[in-house]
Amino acid sequence: MAGYALDITNQISTDELLFFNAVPAMLPVYEALRGKLTALYPDMGFAVRKTQITLRNRYGFAMVSLPWRRVKGRPREYIVVSFVLSYRKASPRIESSVEPYPNRWTHHVVITRMDEVDGELMSWLIEAYDFAMIK
Repeated sequence: MAGYALDITNQISTDELLFFNAVPAMLPVYEALRGKLTALYPDMGFAVRKTQITLRNRYGFAMVSLPWRRVKGRPREYIVVSFVLSYRKASPRIESSVEPYPNRWTHHVVITRMDEVDGELMSWLIEAYDFAMIK
């Protein structure tokens, strides 16, 4: 996968499609997420790497990753949507949160179905997008 160029088109790229070869059932979930975000932010960029797709404005504000190993208690097929905020957000949907830098909390949400790409998740991603724009 070439994968290191930033794609700012609204069309899903070949690199994005190839990213989901290991878990093709999660491609429609990603497409739903991508579609909602590009409707809000048509100039948003996508940087496909080996282990994640970074969603960007000026900076990365969210990431989509696939399972790279089995984790006890997690479903067999899923994506992890991670986003960055200035504070720790509390929700039962957020599997984990870490503060790698002061006032930069990375939150991880396991998504298995399209209906989980809902208003709550989108509100967190909108907040993360706005946070990335002001930092």
